[in-house]
Amino acid sequence: MHKKLPGQNGKTIWLFGLSGAGKSTIASLLDEMFSQENLFCVRLDGDQLREGINAGLGFTDEGRAENIRRTSEIAKILCCNNIITICSLITPLNSHRSIARDILGDNLLEVFVDCPIEICEQRDVKGLYKKARQHKIESFTGYDSVFERPQPGVMTLATHTIPAIECARMVFEKAIKDVKPV
Repeated sequence: MHKKLPGQNGKTIWLFGLSGAGKSTIASLLDEMFSQENLFCVRLDGDQLREGINAGLGFTDEGRAENIRRTSEIAKILCCNNIITICSLITPLNSHRSIARDILGDNLLEVFVDCPIEICEQRDVKGLYKKARQHKIESFTGYDSVFERPQPGVMTLATHTIPAIECARMVFEKAIKDVKPV
């Protein structure tokens, strides 16, 4: 028997988009917003997951799919314990997003963090786009590996025109009704 957190419902907010689009920034802001409401959440960041539990997975479609499957299963466990989970992973293909939907069901809020690749490259604090252009990184999403736009109806944040705090507020307002019991 799991002990659930009282006063909140579990939900997974899945932020996906290109590297540099603003996923981690929005995740951090959401974490702060939920904390201000005395709601507990956990962030699962793609870079951190690949350093630990998903280390060794490559960037093939199969490796990426397994990365998403493992992350979704962790998020499902957290949701079952009434924990709000904020995932920020590139999640490049619609088939990968389908894996998360199949595992998380109604406990999933998909959010496309939409930003043109040119802006993402300007924001590139890790130097990944430069390395991809120099062929030091293979299968870099958006450069030499496909990123599919989401299916219609997925919440979309245009982070090149809307400030990150406003983007986070939009997601928060959509999610709060599901996570805070009446």
